[in-house]
Amino acid sequence: MPLLSRDELKTLVKQPEGLCVSIFMPTHTAGSEIRQDPIRFKNLRGKAEAELIEKGMRPADAKEMLNSAKELDQAEFWRHQNHGLALFIAPNFFHYYRLPLDFEELVVVGDQFHLKPLMPLLTGDGCFYILALSQNQVRLLVGGRDRIREIQPENIDNLPESLMSVLRYEDSENQTQFMSSETYSPGGLPGSDPGTMHGRGVDEDHENQIIRFFSQVNKGIQEFLQDETVPLVLAGVDYLLPIYKRVNSYPHLLDEGITGNPELSKPEELHTQAWAIVQPKFQQAEKDAIDRFREFSGNNQEQASDALKEVVQAAYNQRIDSLFVALDHQQWGSFDPQSNTVQLHEQHQAGDQDLLDLAAVYTVLNGGTVFAVESERVPAQSPVAAVFRY
Repeated sequence: MPLLSRDELKTLVKQPEGLCVSIFMPTHTAGSEIRQDPIRFKNLRGKAEAELIEKGMRPADAKEMLNSAKELDQAEFWRHQNHGLALFIAPNFFHYYRLPLDFEELVVVGDQFHLKPLMPLLTGDGCFYILALSQNQVRLLVGGRDRIREIQPENIDNLPESLMSVLRYEDSENQTQFMSSETYSPGGLPGSDPGTMHGRGVDEDHENQIIRFFSQVNKGIQEFLQDETVPLVLAGVDYLLPIYKRVNSYPHLLDEGITGNPELSKPEELHTQAWAIVQPKFQQAEKDAIDRFREFSGNNQEQASDALKEVVQAAYNQRIDSLFVALDHQQWGSFDPQSNTVQLHEQHQAGDQDLLDLAAVYTVLNGGTVFAVESERVPAQSPVAAVFRY
């Protein structure tokens, strides 16, 4: 599965009943801090247990509810981490995600899951993918601002390993013709120089083989990414990139790619080159959203708002085009969809949820863009700033 799909987000919004526990913590893939992760995890579970008891749950029931999280705490589990761990626990419900985000330590216990820290994965400037293509190898990597991780091929259905693996399933005559080529160079066509393509010395049959290969790669990538909006960067020798673009159906493939044989590049090298491509696009998208908010809040106040009650109502009713929401702030309250009313509370009350979280989640579910940022990056004196569709 991809990082976190909208269908999974919907499950987290709608599935739970009763008290819900959301736990976020940073994790490590190397270094001495790995040994601290189990200790940190135990402390966060203890905090969640205490909050469940404080909200009226019997101690034995609170311990039992968190037992699935406790069972994760094994050496093998900690050997396969990303940069952040998110857990969602409710009666008869337990999901966890290893994610490429540096979470702040956080435990939230309430009537709904707390999902705002996940927003950078779904929109804004959180993550991107790299599809590294050669005829010998296909790799999909997921990255963030400071990190990169290769997704294991067994986690992606219907993704072919190589051009050869595709040709094995084609008719024997074409396979024999292909295998009769004298050489097979990494990143290049059989019997050709890696820098050539059809029209520059490559046989048309060979190019058609690549097209069939890339069509199957595209199918696997499309099924894996599904409804994602995360940018995808291609990496490959220069003549392969336009061939792949001809068969691509993922709508967020970027025009600019990384040229060169990716088989020779370490993930960190691909990350550096890809970040140079995606960073300006992330920054421009945020700048454009800020400019629109400032323009509308000054000249057309019906198209923008930093009033939390209005923003919550608009998010639920599919009116928000783009939303800035503060990651480091919580506003407790309640929203009644039937009457479309919002109540704000200074302190957490029974049945409350973080209304910033609610606004962010429904903006994403309804196709809007969320910039989940630190308070100082919200372009208003409020912890929210929204531009409306109408």
